[in-house]
Amino acid sequence: MTRLSAFQRVASQYADIADSLLVYIEEAHPSDGWASSDAPYQIPKHRCLKDRLKAAELLNLEVPGCLVVADTMENSSNAAYGAYFERLYILKEEKIVYQGGRGPEGYSISELRSWLDQYRNSLENSVTVVIHV
Repeated sequence: MTRLSAFQRVASQYADIADSLLVYIEEAHPSDGWASSDAPYQIPKHRCLKDRLKAAELLNLEVPGCLVVADTMENSSNAAYGAYFERLYILKEEKIVYQGGRGPEGYSISELRSWLDQYRNSLENSVTVVIHV
């Protein structure tokens, strides 16, 4: 199973408690740079936002049901989150509550799933009181 399909599975499984977002960042293995021979697509280095958006559209085809956005050409999301090459995050109320390791070595879907399981359990065990005035 590819990382994307594993991510998509987790996104579907936890859709009741979490929204998922994929941010397409700078291409790690551009076809006109440090190319990967087993890459499913040959994507050249992005020279403009239009190039990056075109590549993000390919990612969108790979993960139907997940929202895909593209980083700026200044790579502001990549820099802010230290994502290069890939990274998993969970944000709650605009704060980072889970930060996975940097990919590819530190990328752990099982760790993400564990965090989401614990969060789901905490929601099920909490008491919500609604008062109508």
